[in-house]
Formats: sequence, structure tokens, C-alpha cells
Amino acid sequence: MGEERRRSPPIRKKLCRKPSTAGRSPRLDPLSGRPRLIPGTVVEQMIGADAVVSPAMVAELKRFFGLDQPWYVQYGRWLGQLAQGDLGTSWRTGKPVVALILERLPVTLELTLFSVAFALVLGVAAGIVSAVRRDQAVDNVTRVGTLLGLSVPVFWQGTMLILFFSLYLRWMPPVVWVDFSADWRRNLTIMVLPALCLGTASAANVARTTRSCMLDVLGSDYVRTAAAKGLADRVVVLKHALRNALIPVVTVAGLQIGILLGGTVVVEEVFTLPGIGRLVLWSIYQRDYPLTQSTILFIAVLFMAINLAVDLLYGYLDPRIRYGR
Repeated sequence: MGEERRRSPPIRKKLCRKPSTAGRSPRLDPLSGRPRLIPGTVVEQMIGADAVVSPAMVAELKRFFGLDQPWYVQYGRWLGQLAQGDLGTSWRTGKPVVALILERLPVTLELTLFSVAFALVLGVAAGIVSAVRRDQAVDNVTRVGTLLGLSVPVFWQGTMLILFFSLYLRWMPPVVWVDFSADWRRNLTIMVLPALCLGTASAANVARTTRSCMLDVLGSDYVRTAAAKGLADRVVVLKHALRNALIPVVTVAGLQIGILLGGTVVVEEVFTLPGIGRLVLWSIYQRDYPLTQSTILFIAVLFMAINLAVDLLYGYLDPRIRYGR
């Protein structure tokens, strides 16, 4: 019995870890050299389609960037630099990749933070209300809302939000980026629509998971015993039921953070935010391979670090979970 309490329950541990592992591999897949298989190179992007340049000059430029060698040789050279802690230099800007990432990182972190906060607050609250009012009108409305939240494409939702709130109602200012340190009120106003757009699908996912887990926990013996003792419904739901239902919710929330990091690529482009997601798109358009590969690697490492933090949080939320030695 004591040994079982020191270890994580096998089924729960597999359920918690399996999505995390499955979510990492696709994000590392673009680092396999596939960006170099996209038609066109940085040389064509630099000289333009209408420029008159001799073939010898084009060949010389390709030799300068190392594009005359096979893609696996180029990729191996980048891996060698990476092993020495060097993420490389952007071909288009001439700046170190680390400097470009750190320059755009605060915008992406701010957007992700607001989106996660919106998704957790709305999703957990909606899931609790839906579970407590099962099969009632509010439950049906919540379930339909989560279905719509998961179905609406992010780019379409972002476009509609801009048209409705910025152009039609004129409640939101045009999306001209203002740093938080320069004008925090305007900065937060600019972030409202992107955070709402990015966090909608995650809020729907969290709400569905919270509802399912709460329904399972509310039917437990200890919850019925707490209610039979005369405890207030709020205490039974929030203190006894919610905490025991949070383990799967935390797992989903951790995965959603990684998904939101990937979703910033679309949202930042729609709302013209100068973040890492937009930097990735720009580097792909410009065929800036060192910048593309290093930025995707940074996002993947950040995603795995978040998953590790979520795994460590399990033991705090449920003392019965202890990772075996």
C-alpha cells in the first residue's frame, strides 16, 4: 500500500504522459531539413523576379550561402553550430538569430499569457457550471458554445473580430503595435482581440475536459458524503470536487499552451503583431533557413519545458502522485 502511494498510478501516468510525448514529435519535424526542399532560395528572394543578374552572379551568391551543397550537408553544418551553442545568423538581416528571437519574444509571451488566462478562466468556469447544471439549458448552451469554439477557424475569427470591433463599432484602435513599457493601457487594449481569438478554441477544450472530469468526480462517494453532511454546495463543488478533477485539466492546459505557441503564427499575422510567430512566417517567405530552423527549435524547446512544468505540478495538485525512483 505504501509503495503504491509513492508511485504514480500507472493508468493515470500513461494518460498524462502520452499526449505530451505525442505532441512533441510533429513540432520537431520541420527541423529535419524540409524547409530547404521548398522551391526557391534566399538568392532569388534577394535579387527579385525582375532583376537582370548573370547566372555566374547567382551561382556565386549560392556558394556564399552554401546553397550549392546538398541539403543534408547544409543541415549538418547547422547542427554543428547548434552543438556549439550558436543558433546562427539571419541571412536577410545579418543579425544573430538569438537577438531576433529575444527581440520578438516579449510580444509572443504576452499574447500566450493572456490567451491562456482567458482560456482557463472561461473554460474552467463554463465546465463547472455545465457539470453542476447537467442537462439543463445552461449545460446545452455551453456544449453548443464549445462545439462552435472548436469549429471556427482562427484566421476567420480574427478577421471578423477586426471588422466588427475595429471597423464597424470602432471600439478597438487600429492594430499598430505599442510596447507595454511605452503605454500599458494601449498595449492591453491592442491585446484584447488577439488573446480572445487565440484562446477561444483552448477555452472550449478546457471547458469540455472540466465538465467531463467534474461529472465523474461529482458522482464519487466522498462528494456525496460531503453533501450529506450539510456542507454548502459551493464548498462541495469548489473544495472537494474541483481539486480532484484538476489533474486531467492541467494536462490539457499544458498541451494547450504548446498549441497556443504554434497558433501565434496565424494570429500574429492576422493582427500584425511583431512576435516570434510572425518572424517564423517571414523567415519562411524569405527562405532564411538559419532563422527558420532556430526559431522552430526554440518554440519546440519551450513547449517541452512547459510540459515538464506540468508534469511536476501533478504532485502538488494530488499528493498521491509520486514519481518512482
